[in-house]
Amino acid sequence: MSGDLTSLRGSAAIVGAATFGCGEAPGYTDMELLAHAARAAVADAGLTMPDIDGLCTASASATMWTLPVVEYLGIRPTYIDGTMIGGSSFIAHLLPAMRALQSGQCNAALVCYGSAQRTATFGRKEVVASRRFLDPQPYEMPYEPMLPLSAYALAASSHMHQFGTTRRQLAEVAVAARQWAQRNPEAFMRDPLSIDEVLNARMVSDPLTVRDSCLVTDGAGAVVLVRADRARDLPKTPVYVLGNGTAVWNRQISSMHDLTVTAARDSGKAAFAMAGLAPKDIDVVQLYDAFTINVLLFLEDLGFCAKGEGGAFVENGGIAPGGRLPVNTNGGGLSCVHPGMYGIFALIEAVRQLRGEGGARQVANVKTAIAHGNGGTLSSQSTAVLGLAETL
Repeated sequence: MSGDLTSLRGSAAIVGAATFGCGEAPGYTDMELLAHAARAAVADAGLTMPDIDGLCTASASATMWTLPVVEYLGIRPTYIDGTMIGGSSFIAHLLPAMRALQSGQCNAALVCYGSAQRTATFGRKEVVASRRFLDPQPYEMPYEPMLPLSAYALAASSHMHQFGTTRRQLAEVAVAARQWAQRNPEAFMRDPLSIDEVLNARMVSDPLTVRDSCLVTDGAGAVVLVRADRARDLPKTPVYVLGNGTAVWNRQISSMHDLTVTAARDSGKAAFAMAGLAPKDIDVVQLYDAFTINVLLFLEDLGFCAKGEGGAFVENGGIAPGGRLPVNTNGGGLSCVHPGMYGIFALIEAVRQLRGEGGARQVANVKTAIAHGNGGTLSSQSTAVLGLAETL
């Protein structure tokens, strides 16, 4: 670990966080959703929009998304990050933003996302079609697979073959997410869900059923970062970024060397090293659960259990309320919200748990948290370790 990254540990804090339009928000565009969340996050930080001089954002539907966002929000940032690596983008934005804050390039950085994927006229089918042009995958697209679903089904099948993981263990992930969602008034799906209901749900890409798969919703989220010295003077409890790491090993699922090992192994190692912490030190974990297999893979690759033991780890409510490790306490992408890219919502839920703002789903005595993002088809991975002032 370089001295540079070690010196950045805890140098910036998240001081504002907000969501907007989660679930169904008919009549809103992506930009309008983003703007509502952005303004709410800035207000939550005790700041005003003219205070924002750093912008980090990305969209699946526009290649130069930062430009209209700057225009729509009416800001003139001195730092801009439009890195687009899928759903992990917003967690990957943290470390560059910390560098910009530390150097004085900006003083308040806004990380934001919005998508009306569920209700917009330009919806998921159009996004998928555009990816064939904007994001060609030469070894897969000619066969017209059901992406991203079939890619994750392939990873799930491989995990089952290598380690004896069962569909019932995958179903445990979906049921745990729903149990957390039932405690979250913002969650889109809050009806009871049983293991058998997951197993007997419509099969969409063997071995994954529709209940093994994330939601398609609308929604927006935003966070605001400032330097640690300034954070202490703002109204909300600062949530310090203790560590952050990003890793990319592949784009296409067919280019993975091992379908059961993701680049989260590297992103997690980097984030933990920067933070000076280990998995045993983490109180709550927010993982990008695009599909149930993701949670098993990331629990293993981030070091919460050994490779191949993810299935056993989640059995018997292991990650549900009252289990051994609180995972996706908002309900995750499986039951709370998933408007195309989920990473910002994992980050916001980690912040809310650290602030003690979880309401009925609040975990007691939370001092540290993980927010982990995934992009593409197990393509990009980004891990953030967050903590309260006492962890500095």
